[in-house]
Amino acid sequence: MFPNALISPGRGEDWFEYPVRVHPHHTDYAGVVWHGAYLTWLEEARVEFLRSLGLEFAKLVALGCDLPVVDLNLRYHRSLRLGQSAVVKTRLAELLGVRINWDYQIQAPQGEALYVTGRVVLVAVDREKGRILRRLPAPIHSALARP
Repeated sequence: MFPNALISPGRGEDWFEYPVRVHPHHTDYAGVVWHGAYLTWLEEARVEFLRSLGLEFAKLVALGCDLPVVDLNLRYHRSLRLGQSAVVKTRLAELLGVRINWDYQIQAPQGEALYVTGRVVLVAVDREKGRILRRLPAPIHSALARP
């Protein structure tokens, strides 16, 4: 744990859930989910989680802020196949300055199988200048830091 980390009490335990279903365009020739499809689902879950906090991505753009991925770590435990359903679970793990760490799990709907676990790190960047911001814009910080 970093000494300057801002983690809301209880926030780290709360998972946002985003359901997905495997369609043909998610798979390879054998009907197994292509590894890159998982990344798309992680981003969709993160964007929807932010929206649930009142942070529409269009608002971030209007604020002149972007949140690019700067670090990505995934572990593939088991493959998903064509026609299967899953739940992408995400939570804010750590907020440290302009670094936002997200944890992920992709699992079967009832939790009976674990497919992927991971962590994604984002940083706040000035869209115009392409430089890392010194601090998160207030609306982003207040939405992420609240309990």
